[in-house]
Amino acid sequence: MTWSRRELLSLFAAAAGSSACGIVSPKSSNGNARLSARPGTPAGSVAPGLTRLGTGDVHDGYLYVPAGYHATTPAPLVLALHGAGGNVTGPLNLLEPYAESKTFLIVAVNSSDSTWDGIMGSYGPDVAIIDTALKRAFAQCHVDPARVVLEGFSDGASYALGLGLANGDLFQRIVAFSPGFLHESDSGRHGKPEIFDSHGRQDQVLPIDNASRPIVAALRADGYTVDFREFDGGHEVPPDIAAAAVDWLLR
Repeated sequence: MTWSRRELLSLFAAAAGSSACGIVSPKSSNGNARLSARPGTPAGSVAPGLTRLGTGDVHDGYLYVPAGYHATTPAPLVLALHGAGGNVTGPLNLLEPYAESKTFLIVAVNSSDSTWDGIMGSYGPDVAIIDTALKRAFAQCHVDPARVVLEGFSDGASYALGLGLANGDLFQRIVAFSPGFLHESDSGRHGKPEIFDSHGRQDQVLPIDNASRPIVAALRADGYTVDFREFDGGHEVPPDIAAAAVDWLLR
């Protein structure tokens, strides 16, 4: 894949601010990452396809509903986070075929800056956007509360780990494709989500020895269940890894 200069600068800055073990050193304030949105009884309905959630203008959130969704049956929901310099197109393109074949909902949100707030600073604006997007999706769709999943790639994966650990009482599982580090918020950890981490052994953007390997070791030492998939490849999500992650998150 092709990386923009802005994306590379963001990644290098993030790496410079992290320790050798892939865990970011605490700052004086890392912000509040807690979400208040929870699945419930939907007050409205939604047609299959892509629906704009109205969380903002350029930085809006979107809900994808597969053709096989029925309001009478609670469906899994995946909150999908893009990489630095990206937008909702990336995670939607990755997950839509699986959403159709496996029947799960997708919420994808654009970050308020070139990358997520907790990557370059403190948790805050993006947490609020995500919270609003989830509330509006939960108000329209019948969501299975036991299968609300957080997924991300690259910076989105790093953000998914920090956000997910702070909201493990909402997200039962976290999928991190090629994360760079784990940046904890001031919110503390809640719940005990399971984690799927994949990373290419030849990744030149976020080398595995300074990223997923130490992250996974630290999480396992803290008692988290982590399914770690190393593969021969670079900074990417190969089709077999994507398929394995979807099967894992839906089980």
